[in-house]
Amino acid sequence: MHIIDKSEMTKGTKQYHIALSPGDIGEYVLLPGDPARSDRVAGYLENAELIANNREHRTFTGTYKGVKVSVTSTGMGCPSASIAAEELINIGAKVLIRIGSSAALRDNVKIGDLLISTGAMKNEGTSRFYVPEGFPAVPDFDFTNLLIQTAREYTKNTDVNVHTGINVTDDAFYGETQEYIEKLIRLKLLNVEMESSAIYTVAYLRGVRAACICGTSGNLKTGEVIYQTENVKLAEAWDNEIKIVLESIYQFEQMKTQGMYQ
Repeated sequence: MHIIDKSEMTKGTKQYHIALSPGDIGEYVLLPGDPARSDRVAGYLENAELIANNREHRTFTGTYKGVKVSVTSTGMGCPSASIAAEELINIGAKVLIRIGSSAALRDNVKIGDLLISTGAMKNEGTSRFYVPEGFPAVPDFDFTNLLIQTAREYTKNTDVNVHTGINVTDDAFYGETQEYIEKLIRLKLLNVEMESSAIYTVAYLRGVRAACICGTSGNLKTGEVIYQTENVKLAEAWDNEIKIVLESIYQFEQMKTQGMYQ
């Protein structure tokens, strides 16, 4: 019997799902769910090139202030997000930053505000394949701390608020009952999204950094939601989070060259 180790077999080669090879990406990769959001990120990169467009994974690579940066869409949910994370790490990704939209669970969060995760409650099945139930899902402290500082500085003197806290990662968008939402609110969770806990888990086990910032698309506690049409405030939040992440990447890279981070 010869049991296959998928991670070892696919390391350093062209990746099956994302259709990328070593050299195609930078060490920093933004991870939106929506493939169309990859195009939005590319608009903020210099000399951005479409490298691959396979399944739900659409990838551009360019530079930001001289730093090589990529964006790869993950699709919706933890299974496809974890595959993208694994394969990106296989070909050299060192920092994975989820960007996206999320529903808030607190009264003081409005559409367009920014949500930065300091940890995730795992209400999904993918992480259970990797770690025991009680194993925490947390982002990288150093990059997340810098992301928070950058976001607060960027939004100073604006009507956009930056909120930090523990989010919940769910599997079933339409399976969230009223009773379940009430439970999340009682737990004082910040927001609900569908990918971060698996990305954190994969990144931690593979020895790379991960973080997550989302724009608020609705509030499940106040009832302010916009499922029917695109909202100007949400679109602005997407742009704001992209700018904040890119500036955080630049600052983090500067700190690395000064020996502050490995």
